[in-house]
Amino acid sequence: MKSSWWFRFSLLSVFLVISIVLVMPTVLNFNPEGKFPVKSKVNLGLDLQGGLYMIYWIDFKTVYQDEIKSYIRKFEYPLKDIGIESTTGDADFSDKTDPKYTVVIADETKVARAKERIREYFGEVVRLTAEQGKVLKYGLVTALRSRIEDQAVSRSIEVIRNRIDEFGVTEPEIVSQGKERIVVQLPGVKDLERAKNLIGKTAKLEFRLVNDNVNQISLNGMVARAEKSGIVYQKGTRFSEYTNKINEYLEKELPKGHEIVFQKKVNRLTNDVESKIPYLLEKTVHIVGNDLEDAGVQIDQQKNQPYVSMTMKTQAAKRFEELTAANRGRRLAVVLDGNVYTAPSINDRIGGGRAQITLGHGNFNETLKEAKDISLVLKAGSLPVPLELEEQRAVGPSLGQDSIKDAKIAAFIACGAVFAFAIAYYKFSGLIVVLTLLINVLFIMAILVSFDATLTLPGVAGIVLTVGMAVDANILVHERIREEVRKGMNNFKAVELGFQHAFWTIMDANVTHALAALCLLNFGTGPIKGFALTVLIGLITTVYSSFYVSKVFFELYMNRVSGKELSI
Repeated sequence: MKSSWWFRFSLLSVFLVISIVLVMPTVLNFNPEGKFPVKSKVNLGLDLQGGLYMIYWIDFKTVYQDEIKSYIRKFEYPLKDIGIESTTGDADFSDKTDPKYTVVIADETKVARAKERIREYFGEVVRLTAEQGKVLKYGLVTALRSRIEDQAVSRSIEVIRNRIDEFGVTEPEIVSQGKERIVVQLPGVKDLERAKNLIGKTAKLEFRLVNDNVNQISLNGMVARAEKSGIVYQKGTRFSEYTNKINEYLEKELPKGHEIVFQKKVNRLTNDVESKIPYLLEKTVHIVGNDLEDAGVQIDQQKNQPYVSMTMKTQAAKRFEELTAANRGRRLAVVLDGNVYTAPSINDRIGGGRAQITLGHGNFNETLKEAKDISLVLKAGSLPVPLELEEQRAVGPSLGQDSIKDAKIAAFIACGAVFAFAIAYYKFSGLIVVLTLLINVLFIMAILVSFDATLTLPGVAGIVLTVGMAVDANILVHERIREEVRKGMNNFKAVELGFQHAFWTIMDANVTHALAALCLLNFGTGPIKGFALTVLIGLITTVYSSFYVSKVFFELYMNRVSGKELSI
């Protein structure tokens, strides 16, 4: 044998050993914690191992309302610096895509100066839409609304991915669908409800003062009257809608600048609201989620109960210290996603910017899991926009197993038919075709493992297509060899010319397929990308196996028979 053959054979042997080592944990289902050097396996997609498929819709109307409300709240400090007192007035949601809030200036003679100050600090984000005496009405500028729409999806995807990474899901698929929807696929997720709640939490954290001038009995009576009028929370509806209707009904009875927010207790098994305690809170929000530096879980050593510990950023810590110093004796509510978690009394000035969310009493493990989830969403980041779950599909693992079982049966039947035809038509050379195809599939699986790629049903289809193209490439080589034999060439020369003449035809066909697969990979989403990726990997392995590997075996065969026989 020539030295070039030994080089190609040695290289092939190295590739085969590496591929077998990479694929063994998947084929033999090794324990990842075992002693085998390779721990990775082929990751199965949602359609093969089950999991959760969700489509979220972005409620931009609520986003605009929260955004203008946030800026209106910030007017107070720049105005106070120049001696102008102001309060937040009424909201105007008549145009839901362009909500507005009013600001009431205490001294009408200072309205012009107030407008100038607001324009100086917030002119790029808000616009004055109406003016009547000392009441100024503001809305968002069009450019800001456009910017919110452009950034909302990408930022939401980033936050969701951070949360899912912490949750421990392998190979999640999180992609945008248009400008208002996000598709989330979580293969292998077993705790569906927890994953769904974790993704959908907006992590909207607020510190708001409690108004204790209206006692609890009076508040309960107000809520009872509202419910008698027909405003009742029903399971399956949003609790925030129920709260909004309660506040709308009681608007004239509640002190100006205040609203009712509930502390609700939800049964973790049935998801039923077991109890709800109303709190009368100021609408002014003093600390928000963006003011947090870090969040984590701590254990109260005296009560042996987990709680969420929060550390604030420097400026927020200073504001928090001033707030607690000025409101000794009052209660400060910690509100997360519209639910009051705790409302402790302020006994003294609190420095250092540290606060906590207590979760009440109950099962230690359940409380610990809830504390971890809350700290996770606070730390991973607040969703920039509210997400509404528009569609949900739980794919059971049995469906994935059925798909794998059916795919195996189909693969065995198809491969058996192809192998039988190759051997019957090309005789001994057909065995080389069979061996080449098996090596081709082995290389594909090894590359998928090494890249930590995810195999889906479309990916399996890509592998099947690759096998078909590999068969086509082998047919080109064998038919070329037959042509040379018919011309009277000796067997050695016929094999050499057959491979030489077939090479560019094989390359041309596979480059064309590669360009199409690259387009699918670039412009496709989800399953289409999975299909395109396996096709691209298959094209590389097909060119190598159909030409170089096949040629190694043919040269070995011709050397064994000294070129006297050619069974093809």
